[in-house]
Amino acid sequence: MPLWKIHGNGRTVAPDAVVRPEERLNWPATIAIGVQHVIAMFGATFLVPILTGFPVPTTLLFSGVGTILFLLVTRNKLPSYLGSSFAFIAPVTAATATAGMGSALAGIVAVGVLLAIIGLVVHIAGVKWVDRFLPPVLAGTIVALIGFNLAGAARGNYEQAPITATFTLAITILFAVVFRGFLGRISIFLGVIAGYIFAGFRGELDFAAVNEAAWVGLPTFHFPDFANSGTWSAMAMFLPVVLVLIAENVGHVRGVATMVEDPAINKQTGKALLADGISTSLAGFFGGSGTTTYGENIGVMASTRVYSTAAYWVAGITAILLSMSPKFGAVINSVPVGVLGGVTTALYGLIGVIGIKIWVDNRVDFSRPVNQYTAAVGLIVAVGGFQIIDPDSGFQLGGIVLATVGAILIYHLGNLVARLRKTGADDPKPLEAVGPLGGDPAEREQA
Repeated sequence: MPLWKIHGNGRTVAPDAVVRPEERLNWPATIAIGVQHVIAMFGATFLVPILTGFPVPTTLLFSGVGTILFLLVTRNKLPSYLGSSFAFIAPVTAATATAGMGSALAGIVAVGVLLAIIGLVVHIAGVKWVDRFLPPVLAGTIVALIGFNLAGAARGNYEQAPITATFTLAITILFAVVFRGFLGRISIFLGVIAGYIFAGFRGELDFAAVNEAAWVGLPTFHFPDFANSGTWSAMAMFLPVVLVLIAENVGHVRGVATMVEDPAINKQTGKALLADGISTSLAGFFGGSGTTTYGENIGVMASTRVYSTAAYWVAGITAILLSMSPKFGAVINSVPVGVLGGVTTALYGLIGVIGIKIWVDNRVDFSRPVNQYTAAVGLIVAVGGFQIIDPDSGFQLGGIVLATVGAILIYHLGNLVARLRKTGADDPKPLEAVGPLGGDPAEREQA
């Protein structure tokens, strides 16, 4: 029995039809769509290793390997590409600066292991407990605070080459506004290309490493350092990433199930978490960035109406082949800092906006004080870069950890107290005195 059934005539998709995960078009069409998935993920995936200092070919290799592992674990029932997760940028950057790359890789491995364990639990017990622990107000807050916490990093890059950064940012926004469909979804990728060319005219490119790199060769591997005394302190910064990966994977599964109109796909949620956990651990163990499902690829599926897992096999294999060219990796690493400054100004802000979109899509009720404070405290602690540092041991907790833990405690303890008082958690009186979030509208108008 073939792995995939041929859909229709194998060449086209009827306006009212979709190509399901267990189906495929003919191989030329499937290969073309698979390559399109690589292009869609590429702009975002290669930025993560550039921003964190990880080898680009290694990240691409384990992005492709992770995608194939995902397809195997889900038994070809769930289409997904596993690209680099932006949720890792902040903790990886902080861990590398304080304890070295080995400690950052150890944190990635730990996230993967924990995510895989959660995946097994979800597969056995179901996904409802995740919904209770991570409701939309929390999920949105955690995603948003990770993006906004990176604002300082974007500013640092921007200020080093403001002219190139401004051009890159402007052209990226222009592409996003002007283009529709697929081109609009890869506006960041197009912005990097345009900024790269602009930087070349300004003499900001350095091709020395490109000229020295071989055309074909294995990626560079690095390994986690669990013996480093700073590793265990650094690991705390990675824990919030697990919550983001859960939200992203659950959202991906639900999105595919909705678009294919097959609720049975939701049963793959536990396997999706398990697969992403294994992929992230494997990548971290050999020097690659942690992985996650990609909204860019959801967009490609929505526009083509092709949800065939065969296309993702093509995408995974293509990424692996690209990783085998050191010269290709050197070209990516040659992206000037000004280009990165412009594109990350948009990119990190978009991560924050994705969190806000979670609130909007799920109609989070911000008349409830517990929801107000969950979001308010979490975002301020993250944006402000709050830290707790023990001067004796050197142990520290950064803004993302503090903000995530604070948001979780505020939400769950706030609701617990409200239930115990039997008054509900939607009494706006605690905020009446502060004005716009609470109080009587008539009184505010008179004031």
